[in-house]
Amino acid sequence: MSDLLAGPAEAAAGLTVYGADPVDRSAPASAREALVARGSPAKLAAKDPTLWGPEAEATARIRLGWLDTHRRSRELLPQLAELTEELAELDHVVLAGMGGSSLAPEVIARSLGRPLTVLDTTDPGQVRATLADRLERTVVVISSKSGSTVETDAHRRTYWQAFLDAGMTESEAARHFVVVTDPDSPLAATAAEMGPLTINADPEVGGRYSALTAFGLVPTALAGVSVTELLDEAEALSPALGRDRDNPGLALGAALAAAATVGRDKVALVADGTGIDGLGDWIEQLIAESTGKAGVGILPVVVESPQAPVAAGPDVLTVTYGGALTAGDVPGGGCDPDVAVNGPLGAHFLTWEYATAIASVVLGVNPFDQPNVTESKENTDRILASGPPAETPSFTEGAIEVYTPPGAPGDLTGVLRRLLDGLADDGYLAVMAFLDRHADAALAGLRPLLARATRRPVTFGWGPRFLHSTGQYHKGGPPLGSYLQVTGAVADDLPVPGRPYSFGQLQAAQAAGDRQALAGRGRPVLRLHLTERAAGVAQLLEAAGRTLT
Repeated sequence: MSDLLAGPAEAAAGLTVYGADPVDRSAPASAREALVARGSPAKLAAKDPTLWGPEAEATARIRLGWLDTHRRSRELLPQLAELTEELAELDHVVLAGMGGSSLAPEVIARSLGRPLTVLDTTDPGQVRATLADRLERTVVVISSKSGSTVETDAHRRTYWQAFLDAGMTESEAARHFVVVTDPDSPLAATAAEMGPLTINADPEVGGRYSALTAFGLVPTALAGVSVTELLDEAEALSPALGRDRDNPGLALGAALAAAATVGRDKVALVADGTGIDGLGDWIEQLIAESTGKAGVGILPVVVESPQAPVAAGPDVLTVTYGGALTAGDVPGGGCDPDVAVNGPLGAHFLTWEYATAIASVVLGVNPFDQPNVTESKENTDRILASGPPAETPSFTEGAIEVYTPPGAPGDLTGVLRRLLDGLADDGYLAVMAFLDRHADAALAGLRPLLARATRRPVTFGWGPRFLHSTGQYHKGGPPLGSYLQVTGAVADDLPVPGRPYSFGQLQAAQAAGDRQALAGRGRPVLRLHLTERAAGVAQLLEAAGRTLT
């Protein structure tokens, strides 16, 4: 904590970054001084697309709208107020979106205490449970920049059919939808045929930077959030982003970059308990998908609480986040971070976006593309067309089928220990669960158990959600990871209307497609298939606990 408080804090508009200066100065060369010498802070604030090199310039030119989208988004406020009043009796808001289209709204709703159901899964049990919840009072927000996202398309088709099956006419069903998409996108054309209201997103903002666009504001306004406050908080911070001093985004971005350039390229993200709930999941996508490419990148590791195990070591930077602190409060929430970020949520969004973009200048990567995300998608499409690959378990133990390379131990605890023992000194373990993140939520307890056992960074992601987040880093970032994939039997499948596959088949194809993408890069992958989910989760947690002894 002494280093955290030793250097000057960087503050603007109620948001403060603690500890960034000591981290930056611990590197042989200050990333911040280099950025300032090149005029990068002012150039980024002015939307200069040349900051990330000539190959990134064309993409950057049409992806820098997030720097002032909070101003353009004010044009939506009268429409949102009118829409909220018109749909007042539809008090169950379901957001169907993936990645940036769903993570920011989930953070906003959770942090501000408003009910929002986020549907970002292909697990048939989770989809079925959401469909069964207050259908007649449901408004579904379909969020996708293009509408080509297979998960969101499946959700749209399924809800449309459910409304019709409930006896609604097509015009009545259309009233239960709101579509958020880019102007003139394929989804906009589909919406024109369906009949629901369509709200245009900002076309110059990519999905993971879209928190303060229609993607973040429409579902949360319908859920009862006063979104004007978020825009005000970002607006208040905005003038700081062009400055060389008193610029929290620059301080945070320089610290992230300086740490990464000296090998501290894993960032443990810890909520400090001061009112910002779930922001780590959004930051995870922002950093992983923006920086994890061309063999470099920063790996975000979302940690459950300040008391949860946080991997320490020369390659880990611990960052806490939360709301504004009261006088006399010590940042960190009880753990001992390297950097702490505290302030209002709207300012958090803009600060982390700026920090990620400025860190990418130092790392030499384009923060606005995701070149490796499509690989798993293409594998999924191929598997859906040709059928799943034939696979035979190496052995079965209780409710778990184990798929492992030849020569591995013949017991569950043994293969887990072998996976953990195989981690390099700078490696990490990614747990990837293609299950129901509500009904199978207990499985998330695997992350802290394995983190204690291996004393290395361990991430946890629900599939296919993580494919739109850390999935880019897994394939495009440094080849340091080992991967534990957990799949589960489907007891009650659900067809996707108008498609020749079910949700269960789609989920299985996504899992297999991702395995193929990782295996094709020589990444070590252990797959565990739960033949009975509740029993399998309990058995797996018990086996992970045994790895501690």
